Amino acid sequence: MAEKFIIKGGKPLKGVIEVKGCKNAATPILAATLLTTDPCIIDNLPLIEDVFRMIELIRSLGATIDWLGKRKIRIEAKNINPEKLDQNLVNKMRSSVLLVGPLLARCGFVKISQPGGCFIGARPIDTHLLALEKMGVETKIKKMKNCGTKGRRIICSETNFYLLKTKNRLQGKEIILGEFSVTATENILLAAALAKGKTVIKIAAAEPHVEDLARFLKKMGASIKGEGTHTIEVSGKNRLKGARHAVIYDPVEAGTLILLAAATKGKILVKHVPVSYLDLFFEKVAEAGVNFKIISKSSVRVEPARKLKLGRVQALPYPGIPTDLQSAFGVLATQAEGSTLIHDPLFEGRLKYLEELNKMGAEIIVCDPHRAIINGPTQLYGTDVGPFDLRGGAALVIAGLTAKGTTIINDISPIDRGYERLEERLQKLGADIKRIK
Repeated sequence: MAEKFIIKGGKPLKGVIEVKGCKNAATPILAATLLTTDPCIIDNLPLIEDVFRMIELIRSLGATIDWLGKRKIRIEAKNINPEKLDQNLVNKMRSSVLLVGPLLARCGFVKISQPGGCFIGARPIDTHLLALEKMGVETKIKKMKNCGTKGRRIICSETNFYLLKTKNRLQGKEIILGEFSVTATENILLAAALAKGKTVIKIAAAEPHVEDLARFLKKMGASIKGEGTHTIEVSGKNRLKGARHAVIYDPVEAGTLILLAAATKGKILVKHVPVSYLDLFFEKVAEAGVNFKIISKSSVRVEPARKLKLGRVQALPYPGIPTDLQSAFGVLATQAEGSTLIHDPLFEGRLKYLEELNKMGAEIIVCDPHRAIINGPTQLYGTDVGPFDLRGGAALVIAGLTAKGTTIINDISPIDRGYERLEERLQKLGADIKRIK
C-alpha cells in the first residue's frame, strides 16, 4: 500500500541533523563485492530502499550475506550464478546495471532486463554496452517474458533483456565514453579490475562516489590511477581479495539538508557533511545570501538569512552543482528575490517537480524541458502533490515545510529510495510531518 507524507508547514525548525552514508557510493561498492570469492565488510550503509534492493540482488545470485551491525554488512560471493539474478528487482532500480561489469569479469556472462529507476528522462545503457563491446563483450537484445508476483497473482510482461557474454577474459582497452556517465564509468571500473591488461577510461565521471568505489577496489588489490579526474587508468589483476570499507557520507543529502534549512529559515546544525566535495555548492549558497558557517571539516551551521537572491543555477557534472541538488535549489528560488534561471542540461524530466510548486503558489515559467525561470519571493501554500522522482520528492518535502497550511505528498516510495526515514529525522527538528498509509 502506498504511503504519504502529511506536512503542516511554517513550523520553525531547530536542532541537529546528521547526514547518512552516500547512496550513490553504496550501490557500486556493494556490486564490487562480487569481484572476489573472499568475504568483504561494508560499513556506514544508508538504510534505504536502493541499498536493500542491491543487497537482495546480490543474495539472489547466491552470495552469503550477514548483518554485523545496524549499518555494517558482510558479503561472501564465493558461489554465484548469474542465471539466478532476480530480474523483477532489476526492473525496480537503475543501479542494478552496476552488476553487469562484475558478473562479466567474474563469470563471463550475464542476462539482465532493462534496469528501472526514476523517470527523469531518457536513460539508455548504450554507453555501457559500447564500452564493454570494446573489451570483448558480445551483446544481444531480446524481448522476453518477465514474470513476477503481486499479492497472489502472477503478472508477466514483455521486457527487453540484454544477453552479454565474453568468449575469453575481458580485454583492457582505451575507452572514450560518449558522455560523463557516472554508472558507465563505475561499470567499466568494475569490469577492468579483473580484465587482462590496461584499461584507460577517458571522459570518465569524477564524482565523489566514483572516487569512493576506486578506493574500495584498491583495498581489494586493484591497480587504479586517476580516480577523481576525467581519465582513469586500470591495470587488471588475476584476482582480487576481500576488504573492509566505510562508505563516504552523502554530499547530495548534505546539500539537500543545508538548502532545506535555508528555505525554511531554520536554525540547524548539519553533521557529517563531506565539505571537501561541495566547493562550488558552498560558493553558490554564499553568493545567494544563505546564512551558513562551516564550523569544522564535517559540520555546517545554518541560520535564517535576511535576503536571498540566486540569479542562476546550472547543474553540471562534478565538480559542478550536482543535478541531484537542482530541485532543492528550485524550492529555495521560490523564496529568493527576483528571477532565478534553473538550467539542467542533463535530463529532460528533472523539472517536473516545478509543476507541483506552481500548484502551491509559486510563479514559475518552464521554458523547455531543461530550463525554467522562477520569480520570487512567493508564499507557498499546502496542497496535494506527488513526487516524480527521488530528488523531486525531496524538494516537495522542503516546499511543504516552507508552505502555509497542509501539504500531502502522495506515494513517497521514490523518497524512501534515497533518504533514510526522512520524516523521523525532521520531526527531531520540530517539523510537523507524518507518514501515513
